[in-house]
Amino acid sequence: MESFLKLIVDLLGKFTIYHNLYIMSDTAWENLVKKQLKTDDIFSVLTKENLEGISVQPFYDTVPRPLANLPKIEESTHLVARYHESLEEDVFAFLLDHNVENLEQKTIFVNNEDLAGHISPREEDRYFSLIDVFDEKTASVNDQLVKELLAKQFRRNICIDVALHQNAGASIVQQLGIALAKTKELTEIYGPEILGRLIFRLAAGPNYFFEIAKIRALKMVFNQLSKEYEKDEIPYIFAETSLRNKSVSDHENNLIRSTLELASAMIGGADAVFTNNYLIDSTTENSEEISFKQQIVLAYESIINVFEDAANGSYYVEDITRQLAEKAWALFVGMEEKGGYLELLQNGELRKAIYHHAVEEQQWVEEGKIKLIGVNLYPKLDVKKKAEEMYSEKEIKAVRWAEMFE
Repeated sequence: MESFLKLIVDLLGKFTIYHNLYIMSDTAWENLVKKQLKTDDIFSVLTKENLEGISVQPFYDTVPRPLANLPKIEESTHLVARYHESLEEDVFAFLLDHNVENLEQKTIFVNNEDLAGHISPREEDRYFSLIDVFDEKTASVNDQLVKELLAKQFRRNICIDVALHQNAGASIVQQLGIALAKTKELTEIYGPEILGRLIFRLAAGPNYFFEIAKIRALKMVFNQLSKEYEKDEIPYIFAETSLRNKSVSDHENNLIRSTLELASAMIGGADAVFTNNYLIDSTTENSEEISFKQQIVLAYESIINVFEDAANGSYYVEDITRQLAEKAWALFVGMEEKGGYLELLQNGELRKAIYHHAVEEQQWVEEGKIKLIGVNLYPKLDVKKKAEEMYSEKEIKAVRWAEMFE
């Protein structure tokens, strides 16, 4: 009886705390933040610039329009490893660059165009295509490849790849707008049924909460676009770690960075995640294994791969998700008014937009506004290339920030 009464007292105490927090006014919250930071000037401390044009408040005590729960396709996020025979027994999902016989009861993400044309999955197999059917250089869709992939028994046949654009320096808003514009191009050519056969390939960058919001925002805007075609589709999202913030010499730092990126992808609600090797200039069997085990630790020790929408209800994440979705949709509408994705590729306007954002972002790295430990901070290395020399208006290509100093 005594222990039962103690439990009741503890519960009432906790309820009182939560109740008091719930009814706190804006002023009370602000005073609490000032006390914790030991300064009255909390806005200069907590207000941070960003290149996305997103308004971030110093603190949040509500969200204007709470978002509905944003579902994902897979019940648990697939942990994807690059294929190696030593992993066959323990790994359920593989990224495949070459043909491997007798891979049964595995989920396979095909990452090679020739392999995609060679294999013939059965209906019970779980094969996904990561082959981008857009040719960025010729500004065209590979119609023959699309038809070949659609004829195969893939769970998701056609890949919308925006990982390239992230690694090339596109903003989050640009990545989302491009994803929608590429989706619209395919839908207009092959019909609305293709919406349920798409897989989106994203790269998760270093801006942790913004990357969580990016994945959530993609779910919102893709669903909105599908409703324009009288569908109600959820995007299948394959998220990999970015190369953009990795450096040749800081292997351990690369591991830490990619772990955070994986966490943001899982919390954001990706259906599958993949870790690019933390060794930039070379790979070994051991480094591939360690890269994959980052996912294992997150999934089995933090258990963040099983939640449908773990960030739902976070005032901060909800707010930036809504802002990113609105800006991405506005960009997409603007792109459509100018002729769509292929037209903007053809006339060079899209490449120029990515170029200008990438150069501005690189200048932030040079100035130290974006910090890269071991590169521009602790220690600060000498600049060896100008930002403008690293990028081209004529080509969308992956560039790492650290290349400026290497």
